[in-house]
Amino acid sequence: MNTAFADLSPELRGLLAGTAGCSPYLAGLMGREGAWLRNALSGTPEAAFDGLLDDIRGLSLETLKPGLREAKRRAALLIALADLGGVWPLETVTRALSDLADTSVHTCLVRMCAAAIRRNKLPGLGEEDAETAGGMVVLSMGKGGAYELNYSSDIDLICLFDQDRYSADDFLEARAGLVKITRQMTAAMSDITGDGYVFRTDLRLRPDASVTPVCVAMEAAERYYESLGRTWERAAYIKARPAAGDLQAGARFLQHMTPFIWRKHLDFAAIQDAHDMRLKIRDHKGLHGKLCLEGHNIKLGRGGIREIEFFTQTRQLIAGGRDSDLRVRGTVDGLAALADKRWIPQDVAARLADHYRAHREVEHRLQMIADAQTHALPANADGFDRLARFMGQGDTQAFRDGLSERLEEVQSLAEGFFTAGSGEVAPQPAPDWAEAIMERWPSYPALRSERAVSLFSRLRPELLARMEKTGRPEEALRAFDGFLKGLPAGVQLFSLFTSNPQLIDLIVDISAVAPELAVYLSRNAQVLDAVLGGQFFTDWPGSAALRDGLAEQLDEVDDYERQLDTARRWNKEWHFRIGVHLLRGLIGPDEASAQYADLAGAAVAALWPCVVRNFAAAHGDPPGVGAVVLGMGSLGAARLGPRSDLDLIVIYDDDGVDSSDGRRPLAARTYYARLTKALVTALTAPMAEGKLYEVDMRLRPSGNQGPVATAFSSFKRYQMEDAWTWEHLALTRARAIAGAAELKGAFEVFRRKLLAEKAALPVIVDGVVDMRARLAEAKPARGVWDGKLGPGRGQDIELLASAAALASGSPATRTSAQLRAGVRLGWLTEDEGQVLGQAYALFRRVEVSAKLLSDGPVQTETLSAGGLAFFLSATGAETPEALAAQVSETADAAARAVDAVLERRKIDDQTRA
Repeated sequence: MNTAFADLSPELRGLLAGTAGCSPYLAGLMGREGAWLRNALSGTPEAAFDGLLDDIRGLSLETLKPGLREAKRRAALLIALADLGGVWPLETVTRALSDLADTSVHTCLVRMCAAAIRRNKLPGLGEEDAETAGGMVVLSMGKGGAYELNYSSDIDLICLFDQDRYSADDFLEARAGLVKITRQMTAAMSDITGDGYVFRTDLRLRPDASVTPVCVAMEAAERYYESLGRTWERAAYIKARPAAGDLQAGARFLQHMTPFIWRKHLDFAAIQDAHDMRLKIRDHKGLHGKLCLEGHNIKLGRGGIREIEFFTQTRQLIAGGRDSDLRVRGTVDGLAALADKRWIPQDVAARLADHYRAHREVEHRLQMIADAQTHALPANADGFDRLARFMGQGDTQAFRDGLSERLEEVQSLAEGFFTAGSGEVAPQPAPDWAEAIMERWPSYPALRSERAVSLFSRLRPELLARMEKTGRPEEALRAFDGFLKGLPAGVQLFSLFTSNPQLIDLIVDISAVAPELAVYLSRNAQVLDAVLGGQFFTDWPGSAALRDGLAEQLDEVDDYERQLDTARRWNKEWHFRIGVHLLRGLIGPDEASAQYADLAGAAVAALWPCVVRNFAAAHGDPPGVGAVVLGMGSLGAARLGPRSDLDLIVIYDDDGVDSSDGRRPLAARTYYARLTKALVTALTAPMAEGKLYEVDMRLRPSGNQGPVATAFSSFKRYQMEDAWTWEHLALTRARAIAGAAELKGAFEVFRRKLLAEKAALPVIVDGVVDMRARLAEAKPARGVWDGKLGPGRGQDIELLASAAALASGSPATRTSAQLRAGVRLGWLTEDEGQVLGQAYALFRRVEVSAKLLSDGPVQTETLSAGGLAFFLSATGAETPEALAAQVSETADAAARAVDAVLERRKIDDQTRA
């Protein structure tokens, strides 16, 4: 060795000598490839490696086998020297090995497909189809897919083909041809000849490998994963990458696989699946027992490489469905992404990344010694001495100590994650206060599977202990029983609780305070995902940010029905967040009311463009400028309750455009009528994720008798010439929440003009008096806790406030601002404005908090202790009796104020007359 390279620099001679002394395999390659190596060492390793890849691409079918093996020998030597010499970091080493595998496989496919096409074995294809391998793609899985191949790695491949490249009559013949090409490719890569081998190739990760051919149609693969795919296959696809053949077809296939790999809800059940997989690997490889360095498997053993990969991938599976930033292939990249999104602490991610790199270097040195696919540490002292020197360490004991520390820390972190709460729990008798209720649980749907029962049995002691802390455990348990009874399944949720015990307190709180919300939660348990997303308890983002956030999610979905379901999931999570914040006193009822309105406005604003695009696909773009969606009533006033429906009006531009210009054009009136109905359907249709909102469009011109969408010119004419006073009053609480910006501005200009021109006090007073009488007869108060209906209550005050806004020509849409406008006008006295403003605030607190507790009239005598405490806290009272007295007195005072204002206005009008 010294003679062959004696003229090289001392640094290179030292590197070559040290390498040869530690690795008989690399020493042999230096002798066999000495001439090539000398030339390669005269330039950069990058240039030499690129030259090897070019050599592979230039191979003919006849020279494939020897040419690939020569390239592999030279690449193995070059990569090892660049690694050992500290020229290339781990990521460059593993990327080079992966690129070598990709280029080798792709060249095999192209040459073999070209030969098959020439022999008419791939029907319907021409010579140009060889470059895309006749629609066949090789997915690189595992370490190869993540560009993390190790030095003597197998390559795990899944071979698929695009069946759409072939006619139905040619399908079987084409499949047979592609199966043959797959076998030829694996032989070219794996066969051991006098020249060695390229890469051992494993095809067993394909769908149902025991019965399927080695090359599978993409459509068949999709059906398999949709119906039978398992968690380990989902984890495998985290790293899947189109590596050879038709890369575009492979990318499309992986896009179709997204719902299978990345579940839309937090998937904590994957933890148990991954843990079971770990134990099966240990059983199969006999890797149980205490950690002992001699013979320890650095890949599969305790604290090894696979532990870090499982730790990372399982967390990615848990949350990657909700956060696409976590969908990265590399292990170190995955740890960094998880830390950035606060799924793991930054220091844990950094330590595991360091340990992963260190473990991979040890793995590479072990394999460089004899080009063996081994992961076993040496079994004796001489072997450890050799390995330590190969790692560049002169002190073997220090090397051993450092390796032991890394293995033990990885094991500790992995075991803590996978086995948290998973120990066996001895059966415990139910407490006396719980026995009768718990006897019913085995019959519930959520507890019918063995796995659910096992998870819940470990969860039950913690659940009961936390109920004990409420001071009213039996009451809390009865409420939780309603939640549990409504769950359609339990594995996912119980896994979620096991991994996140703090959620149990939240469920107990909700169950004890608002049983109806707990029942809702049992049917929509996925909203708990939002609690763990890191943003649940941050400041309210506001309507614009909500709209933009939903619009971004909708833009990522290309199917209209999936967009509607996405909007429903998104809305549920934010709606749930508002309710929880209100229940826990983080916000008050008025703030919650504003947030409910922000949420509804954002949902309509973000969904409207999707509805328009879907409708326009058949009928063309909207005629004219477009349309606007008006929020009326409480939505227009930006104050909704937890169960409010939406009062909407749609107005469209009809200036000079008669019809749309799509494939099936429609007259403008018909176009916008149908578009409006499409919007209503998008909001109200029951789907897999429920519905968004109920919609009421009776405030449009002519009510239910008029068209569902109104031309702007007709709307203006109707309001100016034909509308009733109550319709003008309704416009005092109108605002454009979605649609064309130009038309939004035009509507607001017209609204303000109308309010200024219709400020006829006698007409307004007569209209209010008439409407009050109608409402009093048709909708009397439903008990003392009704914050909306009845004299002097919410709706009565809103009516007077709208009258004040109309009388003063004020553009304000909120009730409190409208009352202030009435005071400024002199329509209300300062005292009347104060009485009505305070009354309205009280009744809003009563209404919003009551609606969170129940859809029907609140009965304080039947509320749980938690529910009653919340109701009193939200309304600012100490006892139900004190609150009832305050409500009655406030309603009477407000009613007197309203009566006084209207009576005074009548007298003033008669005097002027």
